[in-house]
Amino acid sequence: MHIDHLKIFVTVVELRHFSKAAKVLNLSQPNVSLHIRNLESELETTLFIRSPKQVKVTAAGEMFYLKAKKIIALYEEAKQEIADQKHIVQGTIKIGASFTIGEYILPRVLAEYAKEHPQVNVEVMVGNTEEVIKKTRSNELDISLIEGEVSEQEVEAVPFMDDEMIIIASSSHPLAQIRMVAPDLLHDQVWILRESGSGTRAFSNQLIQNLNLQVKRSFVFSSSQGIKEAVSAGLGIAMISRLTVRKELELGELKEINIGNRKFTRKFSIIKGKHDFVSRAHDLFIEKMIQSNKQL
Repeated sequence: MHIDHLKIFVTVVELRHFSKAAKVLNLSQPNVSLHIRNLESELETTLFIRSPKQVKVTAAGEMFYLKAKKIIALYEEAKQEIADQKHIVQGTIKIGASFTIGEYILPRVLAEYAKEHPQVNVEVMVGNTEEVIKKTRSNELDISLIEGEVSEQEVEAVPFMDDEMIIIASSSHPLAQIRMVAPDLLHDQVWILRESGSGTRAFSNQLIQNLNLQVKRSFVFSSSQGIKEAVSAGLGIAMISRLTVRKELELGELKEINIGNRKFTRKFSIIKGKHDFVSRAHDLFIEKMIQSNKQL
């Protein structure tokens, strides 16, 4: 049994699809199917029930999946320990990031990290906070960077940065003409919100609830860029990370609404699954992210 056979098997289980697994692994579908058939022959059992519409994992397949994940982890651990003995930082890191971090912080940090550690391959998945936590909990991601609080017991969280949240409006919005806005003036406004599951959406909902605001109407966008464009067009107001609108504020394209000199902040956190093994490459990336707080 070869380690590559196990990796192919695990990928098919996680994606529940032979064609998608083949694409991710950069193999042909017949090649993936052949590896699985050989594995089933060696184990003398059926691992998948195949049909034109779906791939279902058998009870034996589910059991073997858990064991295969452990074997792969032990293999990677041994491989990394040997590399560490040679003072080489190598391997692959699967990083998840919520949209704000993935679009405005992670690229610069990764550029520096890649220069320092050219033998480390990095795979990045950007999604909303809920999606990223879910994939970290299931060990599909090694490390993730998220907004807001983490209550999941299956992951470990380390705050690495404070993020200032501000309310923005177009330069022509009536609230943008007021130097200091009383909270009650936020009643009956149109709000531009992120989708459910987003850390920014959770923070916005909490603010609206804490100030007992009546929302006149709301529009939902799945990206910070969409929110900025909607606000700039005069569709409504929004709460968003200052990091995402620094340029627009400097150019006067958007205006910050000062709510009684209040400051709103949230935490950015590094989370990871509770693995038995964390490589040197993972540790160095976490150190790099923590250091990035001083540079932003």
